[in-house]
Amino acid sequence: MRVVVDTNVLVSSFFGGAPREIIDCWKRGDITLCVSRDLVDEYVDVLDRLGIEAPLIGELLDLFASGYHLVFTASAPAVRVVKNDPDDDMLFGCAVELGAKVIVTGDKAVREVGHYMGIEVQTPAEFLARMKELPTAR
Repeated sequence: MRVVVDTNVLVSSFFGGAPREIIDCWKRGDITLCVSRDLVDEYVDVLDRLGIEAPLIGELLDLFASGYHLVFTASAPAVRVVKNDPDDDMLFGCAVELGAKVIVTGDKAVREVGHYMGIEVQTPAEFLARMKELPTAR
């Protein structure tokens, strides 16, 4: 299943809980992470601002560079979906371009969208519950 993971979920994964379980799903190959250049730039910028250690950021970038259970687009279509935070529109552009079925986020403005062009917006807990329902989930 192709999934876009919002920056807040990726950052939270460094601290455990459901976000870490989602990143573990990606690392095991249970999901395919969909990223765009803008999204990767945001991941790195936020992790750097939060003082996440460089080796951890480097490990993440190495996984991205290797294409590890990942699809990448250099550019995504411009869409206008998130009313209260247009910067988050990049999540939907990435999902549209790469055929993701889910955006996982803790962001209220993104969650308010609910569905867009067959893409479902879910919290980390909702996504993990869905993964457990799938016959191929581990």
